[in-house]
Amino acid sequence: MESNNIHEIENSQVISVSKVLYSGKVTVTGGRDGKAKSNDGKLDIELTSPGATGNGTNPEQLLAAGWSACFIGAMHLGAAELKIVLPADLSVNTSVDLVKNDEGFFLQAHLEIHLPGMSTGKARKVVEKAHATCPYSKATRGNIKVKTDIVV
Repeated sequence: MESNNIHEIENSQVISVSKVLYSGKVTVTGGRDGKAKSNDGKLDIELTSPGATGNGTNPEQLLAAGWSACFIGAMHLGAAELKIVLPADLSVNTSVDLVKNDEGFFLQAHLEIHLPGMSTGKARKVVEKAHATCPYSKATRGNIKVKTDIVV
């Protein structure tokens, strides 16, 4: 009997990497109605299917939270490069929808970026730069429908 029988699934688009900055490692048991726990114990949550009763979160909420946090970081980096000051009370409301058509299940997303008090032109420059550099935006670009709205 073989143990640790690992088969790699090849990715058709390989990106060259020069340095891994961080690796988030999470084990999920039980699928959408299970549990997720990180190897360092900082994440330890119950999962519940969307619309089901229960106290857990779901993968769509987790993706929305991660994308929002990453996008804010990308806005800070972009604003610094552009020499634009961001408002202290900025926020990103992200919706990740689980959708279905005749071909199966898919995701779509809507990012509503709140930059109160900024001019529309500066806000647009910062958001465009962030959307071009945010790893979550890059990972989903061309794969899912993504709508971005800027609220100033």
